[in-house]
Amino acid sequence: MTLHVDAAGAGPDLVLLHGWGLHSGAWAEVVPSLAARFRVHAVDLPGHGRSARSPAARFDDAVDELAALVPDGAAICGWSLGGLLAQRLAQRHPAKARQLVLAAATPCFVERPDWPHGMNAATLDAFAAGLEGNREATLANFVRLNALHGAHGRDAIRAFTGRLFERGGPDGAALATTLGWLRDTDLRHDTAAMRVAALVIHGTRDALAPIQAGHWLATHIHGAQLVELADAAHLPFFTHRQAFLDAVESFVG
Repeated sequence: MTLHVDAAGAGPDLVLLHGWGLHSGAWAEVVPSLAARFRVHAVDLPGHGRSARSPAARFDDAVDELAALVPDGAAICGWSLGGLLAQRLAQRHPAKARQLVLAAATPCFVERPDWPHGMNAATLDAFAAGLEGNREATLANFVRLNALHGAHGRDAIRAFTGRLFERGGPDGAALATTLGWLRDTDLRHDTAAMRVAALVIHGTRDALAPIQAGHWLATHIHGAQLVELADAAHLPFFTHRQAFLDAVESFVG
């Protein structure tokens, strides 16, 4: 089945890719401002939101499915899991991505012997086990981790917990599969070969994708710009809305 896309506005194409467990409604606070300047395409990822019936399969298959929906020469803004997909899309389909905006993104979510800037694998394993026992509580805990240590955390937790099921519950099998994407994907080896203008927006208090991962992306994507938000966690487009909008609108133009 085709992925669900909400389109709004007119102007240069800007594609929004959300994070794990949510849907494109995650961008609700910023879409009106972005749609005043851009043609915004907010995608529900496989198994999430109104794409719940679109099965999540292999990571690269999902990237190719996304690429079929993306206009040539678009700016692609990915948050968290969406940032991982945006990077891979630029690698596999460079004509689709004129620019990348990577919000709270990383090339590799899980710690590895040569990568200390990720989550402990046991944390993701605990979420995987939790999905089988109590999906709602597990997703709510994940929302809290998104906001951990950041400014405006209570507002973010309240808003995103309420948002989790407003488009129906995400598919359980898809949640497990896409959690596997976070656990297994490592894009570092292909990063230096990308030739795309990139903006990295990252909070210094991010508990899911440490700020060092943002520094790495900004260093290894040729010519990338970095916007570092001193007291933001993993939801910078919500907790630091104006700074996020200013950065995106200035970069994408």
